[in-house]
Amino acid sequence: MKNKIKLRIASPEDARKLRDIYAPYVKKTAITFEYDVPTVKEFKNRIKTTLENYPYIVSLDKDEIVGYAYLGRFKARRAYDWSAETSIYVKEEFRGRGIGKILYQALEKTAQKQGIVNLFACVTNAKIPDKHQDNVSVGFHMHMGYKKVGTLEKCGYKFGKWYNMTVFSKTIGKRRKNMPPVVPFPETDVSDILK
Repeated sequence: MKNKIKLRIASPEDARKLRDIYAPYVKKTAITFEYDVPTVKEFKNRIKTTLENYPYIVSLDKDEIVGYAYLGRFKARRAYDWSAETSIYVKEEFRGRGIGKILYQALEKTAQKQGIVNLFACVTNAKIPDKHQDNVSVGFHMHMGYKKVGTLEKCGYKFGKWYNMTVFSKTIGKRRKNMPPVVPFPETDVSDILK
């Protein structure tokens, strides 16, 4: 699978295809706490806004977009500049084929080039897995070297049930006394990562 998968930076023109990957997660799962599928216009805006500071990477199999991952601001206060939150979605029929790992590795390498030190993933989960939440994301993040740092109990209500949110953390850079500023994504050369 790895040899077939290609990576590139997303563009706002990908909005409809990325939204189509995301829609089943909204409609059928508690993996996202959104209730309504965003419009294509809203998705374009999300992509554009993300790319102002962070990477937004798509994976392709034979020119078909089969997944995407991006970083976002963890918190707005300036002291959090060296931290970012991860997000990832893979097309339903392509899950379990290693695409998530490829996307996350590229995302982490890009974040390192930017000077980001901490990555956080907020993962919904169920105490008892059900048809809306199978807890696969928990295992994925642990496999990728993320450590569980805490759980917000029953913080999200969807499909008539309360779900937990577990925060995972991974350190990908060095902490220094005098931290250099994070390089905004558009100014970061990631051509070697996307080969």
